Amino acid sequence: MPASISAGAAYRQSWRRRKAFLALLAAGVACLAAIDVTLGPADMSLAQLALAVLSPSSADPTTQAIVWNIRLPQALMAVLVGAALGLAGAEMQTVLNNPLASPFTLGVSSAAALGAGITLVFDWHLPFMPTQYALVFNAFVLALLCTLLLDAVARRARIGAAAIVLFGIALVFTFNALLSLVQLTANASSLQDLVFWMMGSLARSDWIKLAMMAAALLLTLPFSLRRAWQLTALRFGDDRAASFGVDPQRIRRGALLRVSVLASLAVALVGVIGFVGLISPHIARRLWGEDHRWYLPASACIGGAILAGASVAAKLVGGQALVPVGIVTTLVGIPFFILALMRRTVH
Repeated sequence: MPASISAGAAYRQSWRRRKAFLALLAAGVACLAAIDVTLGPADMSLAQLALAVLSPSSADPTTQAIVWNIRLPQALMAVLVGAALGLAGAEMQTVLNNPLASPFTLGVSSAAALGAGITLVFDWHLPFMPTQYALVFNAFVLALLCTLLLDAVARRARIGAAAIVLFGIALVFTFNALLSLVQLTANASSLQDLVFWMMGSLARSDWIKLAMMAAALLLTLPFSLRRAWQLTALRFGDDRAASFGVDPQRIRRGALLRVSVLASLAVALVGVIGFVGLISPHIARRLWGEDHRWYLPASACIGGAILAGASVAAKLVGGQALVPVGIVTTLVGIPFFILALMRRTVH
């Protein structure tokens, strides 16, 4: 009896500790977003930011316009896109049973980029679809096809984790080559838009795009959390998960659909942001473990923190120049990817 009581007490203590750590991480994300809003060509203090947010009518009109029309949407978009990529990477690594999987490294982001590039250059969309939604739709369709192809190869070809990564890298090169063909046919104006968009930038964020990204997260995150224990069971393998009453194929398809929604919308709204979906799950797994009740929200929070921090770093490094945030995440992510690949090869 005392042993069971001590085990229960230890479990409750671990639960409280994880909850407190997650709350502290969320507070850190909010602080990074606040710092992000204060940075830019026009200097701004935290006091000015607080006044512009809490009492807009009392703030200077210029400060009010900068905060509400430019910087606040960009800072919040960094948090939401980072959270979406972190969540997508966590689910993809689980369902593919591959710690090197992410929307960026396995070609999902490149597929979405191809769909968006086709829309930007050729203006292809369904006749009944409004033009402003065509880019998101085309990016989603190609991202979904890419994820389904990855799932089919992983299941039917029965290849190892390293081979799946190589197959994903081949998809990245394929989609990038097709995107280069699209660039060759583009005129000067659309080519400039496409090249800048491919670098991954928050500069064109606005409240409408922010609402779209928030809606996608609000729709997908509850479904992910509802499947948390089934996803945890998948970490033991399909046969063991099936013995627990889990349908691996159904859980996998649902997760890949959510990954496609999050990755394609993130790419469509801000361009290609690399390695956030790879780094965030690794950090979350090391700090919170494999319990997906904590692993999924922690990956989302860490993704938001990474992209918000990258936005801050881009402004500090660039000064008056506009440095796309995708460049920063790629420069940071490449050494991490090499380290993760080496660790995977050794083990």
